[in-house]
Amino acid sequence: MEKFIKKKKNKIFKIIQKINYERNFQDIYPKKKDVFNVFRFTEFERIKVVILGQDPYFKPNQANGLCFSVNKGVNYPPSLKNIFKELTSDIHKNIKIKSGDLKKWAKQGVFLLNSILTVSRNSPCSHIKYGWEEITDYVIYLINQYHSGIIFLLWGLYAQKKINLINKNKHYILCASHPSPFSAYRGFFGCKHFSIVNKILLKQKKKVIDWSID
Repeated sequence: MEKFIKKKKNKIFKIIQKINYERNFQDIYPKKKDVFNVFRFTEFERIKVVILGQDPYFKPNQANGLCFSVNKGVNYPPSLKNIFKELTSDIHKNIKIKSGDLKKWAKQGVFLLNSILTVSRNSPCSHIKYGWEEITDYVIYLINQYHSGIIFLLWGLYAQKKINLINKNKHYILCASHPSPFSAYRGFFGCKHFSIVNKILLKQKKKVIDWSID
């Protein structure tokens, strides 16, 4: 992925410089080493599915650089609880969930991208004006441009605002309400996106996603 974002390297450098300075005075999540985990765990060439989040979890020890994911041993935030609730309802058989760490999904080609890659402690959306969206919108553009048949899962109004960046004639777009407790009952529960993803992958003769987390 790095070679594809060289065009934005100066912008990225300025954002990181600003955040690293602010880390001297406040807690910022995720940790410095985890900010770009979405690119580390899913190679650009292996992307099959894109799940788009807004910004990282804003409480201590939660954010790990993958949207909706937390490290092993961390309690599930409410949205992740609802994701797992829908997953187990949808797939039923042979689903095991032993942690909230979604790296296993990422390594299978599920690109877990937050539009905003950092956040200040206890301040959701606090980095919304830092310029991250210019970078992540460009990443979506690259996925749209250089891939075909990618399955985009757009949960909630914020994610669905990105729909204009995606060519619906080249890719699959599945929309539902956000898994937050405030909206999950308005269409996220019952969306069956996990099984639909695997049906689409089978149709494309691609390996399905093992949604279990050991």
